[in-house]
Amino acid sequence: MDRLDDDDDRPLSPEEMLRLIEEQQATTVRRLGGDPLLTHTPWGITWLAGFGALYLNYAYGLLSRSTALAVLFALMLLSMSTTFFAQRTVSGQVRGEAADRGMMYGLSWMFGFACVVAICVRLSPLLPSEETGLLWSVTSMAIVSALYAAGGALWRVRTMFFLGAWLAALNVAGAIAGPTVHALLISVGAGGVFTVVGVVQWMRQRGGA
Repeated sequence: MDRLDDDDDRPLSPEEMLRLIEEQQATTVRRLGGDPLLTHTPWGITWLAGFGALYLNYAYGLLSRSTALAVLFALMLLSMSTTFFAQRTVSGQVRGEAADRGMMYGLSWMFGFACVVAICVRLSPLLPSEETGLLWSVTSMAIVSALYAAGGALWRVRTMFFLGAWLAALNVAGAIAGPTVHALLISVGAGGVFTVVGVVQWMRQRGGA
């Protein structure tokens, strides 16, 4: 018995200390990174469906533009609420400065979309119908891509940062190419990638839990 107690109390070797530190870091990153099913997948589904509806309007006229935009923005508001909830959950696990950062980051989404609405409502009457849809789409994606990348930088989650950068690249390419291509790029290129990344990361978290 005394020998067992001595073994439990002995100092850890450098290799054991390093392994313990790495395990704790991995656990912390998973916890502060949030649930990918709440941070990535909702946006992916939103863009697959919402921008898919816009593409059907632009390319084939199967839906009215007002209907497509209504579907897109209803889903975006739902995803924004889900993201805010996910970040509040993450910040609830920490205290002090980190919690304040999480709260301010969540509020930034609402501030950003308030600016989008104000700008687009003001400029929409001055543009043709298709360009109005592109204005709403591009400005919304600009806010999401910037805040996504900022969130990745804030919590040092590289996947989140690079997803924001990927979304920004698609948004710029689509803005240059026009409304039909923009809708297709965001629906497939962003929606598909975000959905797959969210599911794959969730499965990895489950496997490593």
